[in-house]
Order: sequence, then structure tokens, then C-alpha cells
Amino acid sequence: MRATIIHGPGDIRVENAPEPKITASTDAVIRTVATCVCGSDLWSYRGINPVTEPQPIGHEYVGIVEEVGNDVSTVRPGQFVIGSFIASDNTCPNCRAGYQTNCLHRDFPNGCQAEYIRIPLADGTLVAIPEQPAEELIPSLLALSDVMGTGWYAAKAAAVQPGSTAVVVGDGAVGLSGVIAAKELGAERIIAMSRHESRQKLALEFGATDIVTERGEEGIARVRELTNGVGADSVLECVGTQQSMQQALQSTRPGGNVGFVGMPHDVQIDGQQLFFSHVGLRGGPAPVRAYLPDLIERVLSGRINPGKVFDLTLSLDEVAEGYKAMDERRAIKALLRP
Repeated sequence: MRATIIHGPGDIRVENAPEPKITASTDAVIRTVATCVCGSDLWSYRGINPVTEPQPIGHEYVGIVEEVGNDVSTVRPGQFVIGSFIASDNTCPNCRAGYQTNCLHRDFPNGCQAEYIRIPLADGTLVAIPEQPAEELIPSLLALSDVMGTGWYAAKAAAVQPGSTAVVVGDGAVGLSGVIAAKELGAERIIAMSRHESRQKLALEFGATDIVTERGEEGIARVRELTNGVGADSVLECVGTQQSMQQALQSTRPGGNVGFVGMPHDVQIDGQQLFFSHVGLRGGPAPVRAYLPDLIERVLSGRINPGKVFDLTLSLDEVAEGYKAMDERRAIKALLRP
């Protein structure tokens, strides 16, 4: 089969690789219908996360079940499925508490930018659609595998409530999905922080009420100005840098909450500053599996359309261009068709 292999910074190739096989009775093998490049993949592409040898890459997927292990009972061959970017049994204490990404038996499907993928813990990871979805829904269903679920978790972790004010730090696919989530959870005012016109337009379409183009101290000051000097009830941190974290913490009112889902890189938090701010901080890898049934229903009913974050569609053979376009910020998110 064809599979995407990263060899080092800026070096993405499509190569022949062995088709995955069932290796455990709880596995499923999926024929990929659509996959994509994630913003977190760019950390490796840019050399920030070291790549010491060629390795498969990609963790977002939707597809058709080809084969299942003997102990798989909730999905069957021929079904269209969506799964989380982290595999979970969905039965352990952490899963039952709603934190499937910290499943006691979690596994990490990798190499999803390929024609076929093996998904461990299939019963706890995959959710089947009742019937083959319409072609136009596939991008939105694919978004649920990571970015929409991650944006949803950011809003939940930030405790977005009906009538509240929310700020979204980051205008990538996760941040834009966070705007959708904040709107769906009832925020009355949604302030999106973005410097890019195309992303600003999409944020407004998704439900943002205000756009802030400033960053750092100027961005904090602008949010304070928009909130009568108080700060926001909820802030969604969707980047993962020191500046974005400080911007989030200092844009939040006392008693407000920050939900952080950007993978932290060199982020340091001042304990005394957090202590005296009375700001709550919660985040981590999003438990996408917890939200899949609800989000699938919202997509199938037409209530949300997160697939609009895909502004570039390529064949799998063109995956290197997808990485390059996202790295150069010519694209928000690249969808790949195997």
C-alpha cells in the first residue's frame, strides 16, 4: 500500500509499505476513505520534535472496516467508522470518567496518512455510522477524529456556559473548531484572536462575534477592553506556546477558566501568578471518543459543519504539498484522499 513516511525536517514521502494485519483479537483494519495533516504533525515537519529515523505519520482518519479481530463486537466489515486519534478500551475507570485519552490500556494509532490502517482496541475506539454518509459530509466527519473533538474539549475544559463570554486563542483548525464548540455550548460573545483574513471570515461564519488581531500584551489589553476591564469567562488556548498560554491566562477574569489543548512546547507557568489570579486551568489530550456520538449527530443533522476547516484537498500522493502549504500558512488544513 501507499503510506506517508517522514524522514526528517521538511522531508515527507509517499512510499510502498506492508498492508497492516490483525495482530491482536481487539484490532480492526480500516481502508482509509479520508485522512489529513494535523497542525501537531508540523512540529515534526519543522524539526521541533526530533525525527531520528524514517517513520509513518498521521493520526486522523475515517474509513471502511475491512477486517476485525475475533473479540471485536461493536463494528463489522463494511461499516463506515470514525475513531479517536488515541485508542482506548472505553471501559477502564479513566474512560468511564470521560478521559479516554488516559485509558489505562491506551494505544497510539500512527501512520494514518495511508491507504490502510490498523486500529487497536477497536470496540472502544471506533464509532460506526448507520449507513454510508453523503460525500459532502466526509470532511466534517473526518474533523471529528481530532480537531473538532479537541476544540470541543477546549470549550468544555474552559467551562463555557450559556450567556458567557469566550476567547479563542489560535486560528488553526482546532481554534476554529473551538469557535463552533463555544457557540454550540451557548456562549453569547466569542472573541477570536486571528491575524489572517481568511481565518477571520471562517471564525465569524462559525459564530465569533469579535476579532482581535493583536497578540501578546496588546492582545490581552484588547480583550480586557472588550470585556470592560474584567476579562473573559472562558478562554480556549489552542496553540501551545509560551505567548499563547500567557495570553490565555491573562485574558481570563478571576474565577474564569482556561481550557488548553495546544500541545505545549517550552511553556512555563508561574505558580504564584496562577494562585493569585483565581483562574482555573484544565487541559490535555482531548478525549475525543467521549464526544463522538454527540458530534456525529450534530454533523449528520447539519447543525455543525467543521469540515470547512479543510481548505485544501489533495491526493495522498500530494501529501508533501499539504505539509508545505500548512507550514507556510497557505492552508488551514489539508485533506488527503488515498
